[in-house]
Amino acid sequence: MERPATPGVEPTRSAPAEPAPTTLPTWIWALPPVAVLSLVFLYPLALVVQESLAPGAYAEVFASPSFREALVTTVWLAVAATAGCLVLGFVLALVIAFVPFPGGKAVSKFIDVFLSFPSFLITLALLFLYGTVGMANGIWTDVTGDPAGPFRFLSTPWGVLLAEITYFTPFVMRPLLAAFSQMETAQLEVASSLGARPLRIVRQVILPEALPALAAGGSLVLVMCLNEFGIVLFTGAKGVTTLPMLVYGKAILESDYAAACVVAVVNVALSVGLYVLYRGVSRRAGA
Repeated sequence: MERPATPGVEPTRSAPAEPAPTTLPTWIWALPPVAVLSLVFLYPLALVVQESLAPGAYAEVFASPSFREALVTTVWLAVAATAGCLVLGFVLALVIAFVPFPGGKAVSKFIDVFLSFPSFLITLALLFLYGTVGMANGIWTDVTGDPAGPFRFLSTPWGVLLAEITYFTPFVMRPLLAAFSQMETAQLEVASSLGARPLRIVRQVILPEALPALAAGGSLVLVMCLNEFGIVLFTGAKGVTTLPMLVYGKAILESDYAAACVVAVVNVALSVGLYVLYRGVSRRAGA
């Protein structure tokens, strides 16, 4: 039997359940960045690959002596520039981080500014200094009276290598300085108190800590050197033809777009392949 309701007291009613908020699937949030990436990168890359698949394009380019020469030049310049940047960047970062001198902080901050400079600006500076009509040759002419100075290396592969090392070394120094700033100075003090010499401290204490930063900076420099165009163009090195320069020549000067796309595809594949190889070697080395 139902119990009679108490006079003057209203029976309690349960509140209606609120509808559960509708949540969008997580994959929907990935659509905008994927759409932008596809529009600005994947679609143009697909067009380049499609153009490179013209009948006989790959066979013609691979059989060309200019392509083989450009491939060899690109690889050895990139590897040599990366090695030079690693050595020079490590030494300079050591000096800035561990050798106190006036203006050390200003130099460290200047490196951040240097990273924003375009590559052709550094090349022009080297041309003003060591070009055929540059400052060094001008001083030599004024002193000796010779009509031409001895500094002509900028128009050679060694000039391109010097310009690339000059420009890309700060890209190695920046992660190194960040790694050195996080090192505990107690390790260095203990090693020094135990009688370890500076070279031994660098080899056994600092270098193992710097390997991840060296790997990061070196892999970045390697990829950037493989695709560098402005430095080779502005040095005026006529005998130096890299893959990016070959793409420019085929597309702009010869209007051979199929061959240019083939070289571009090879350049992309080479960049990705060497980057993966470099990272694999660095990972095995403990970097």
